[in-house]
Amino acid sequence: MASTLPPKDRYWAVWLAFFVLGVGTLLPWNFFITANKYFEERLAGEVEARGGNSSEGPRPLTPLQRSFSNAMTLCAMLPMLVFTCLTSFLHARVSQRVRVLSGLVAILLLFVVTAALVRVASLDSRPSLFFSITMASIVLINSFGAVLQGSLFGLVGLLPVPYTTALMSGQGIAGVFAALSMISAMISGAQEERDSVFGYFVTACVVTLVAIVAYLSLSHLEFARYYLTPCRDLDGNPGLISPDERDREGLSGVGVMMVEEPSPASRSALKMSVVQVFFKIWPMAICVCLVYTVTLAVFPAVTAGVQSSSQDPTWRRFFVPVWCFLFFNILDWAGRSATAVFMISSSWLPPVLVCARSLFIPLFMLCNASPDSRSLPVLFHHDAAYIVFMILFAFSNGYLASLFVCFGTMRLSGPDSETAGTVMMFFLSLGLALGAASSFVFRALL
Repeated sequence: MASTLPPKDRYWAVWLAFFVLGVGTLLPWNFFITANKYFEERLAGEVEARGGNSSEGPRPLTPLQRSFSNAMTLCAMLPMLVFTCLTSFLHARVSQRVRVLSGLVAILLLFVVTAALVRVASLDSRPSLFFSITMASIVLINSFGAVLQGSLFGLVGLLPVPYTTALMSGQGIAGVFAALSMISAMISGAQEERDSVFGYFVTACVVTLVAIVAYLSLSHLEFARYYLTPCRDLDGNPGLISPDERDREGLSGVGVMMVEEPSPASRSALKMSVVQVFFKIWPMAICVCLVYTVTLAVFPAVTAGVQSSSQDPTWRRFFVPVWCFLFFNILDWAGRSATAVFMISSSWLPPVLVCARSLFIPLFMLCNASPDSRSLPVLFHHDAAYIVFMILFAFSNGYLASLFVCFGTMRLSGPDSETAGTVMMFFLSLGLALGAASSFVFRALL
């Protein structure tokens, strides 16, 4: 057995590729959520959208408008959970290259169609058809997105820990871009809401194209080949480059651990099952699930309903967009990135911090959320309390989630680290689904 020293990641090209892939996995969906007002407006129907009887005061919401948010949550979370689970169990049967590229290309095509529909005025008079098309798009986007994210977390699990941080950090910055776009649209005061929305979707297409290029570039980077090629050989599955291509290019002795090709029986013995991998990393998997359960339980269902106590109309207008959405995403990204600088080495402190985060649920509910219809008392009237809570809430979400994902993939090596990455992604998705479901309960308790 012989080996060579690992090559260097020149110009941090591989790190940047995974950062771009992180942005590409979540920015399109974040833009989709940012355009929530646009979707509800089109569901009003042609007459209502043009004004209706304005003298009668605010128009009541149509049944489709009232059900849109709940339907979107259901159509997003269920496919994401199901397909993340399928990816965890079936990732060894389908080429990683096929999974990643099919996910990226499918999301690109779906957003091309979504952008084109913005300009189809005939759908304004057919809100039911528009609702059906939108829900179908949400199901497909999240299904392919789940396969894509599960595959990328499995892939990055084969590399050193900083590359997991790069992927997580890229996902965090995607939220920042979406929040900035929303605030920019508010500041510009564009007369046509659809122009801004069209720009969102076109930007999502461009970012997805860049993510495709970033993924394809990995097969040309020696650092990526060093860590990713051997595991594809041991699995017997095609990866970034095939064994034949590697032999043609003379890469057998360049950063590749030379081992005798195992038989199918010994290969299956070398690699743990998904259940075995789960039992190795279950504390980290449960913790990352709890992190996102607490976060989605109140964000944005409760946090976006908090009203400022200030009398300044500009501050009140931008209070939620800035302090709820923009600063949450900035601090979440900062928390994700912080794991590249320091990691808590204690075995008991991170789980304690995860459990302590559940205190944010009553803290936000006791802020000035939905003051016109709430039944709970308001204990935190001042904006400063809400801002402090949001800073701690957002940073801890990003830091602890990234910390446990890194710990989960660090526990195992080789093909098992790829399986660990997909398992961690499943529990991350489970936390999102549980949090989104519980948010309806906490919103109703206000």
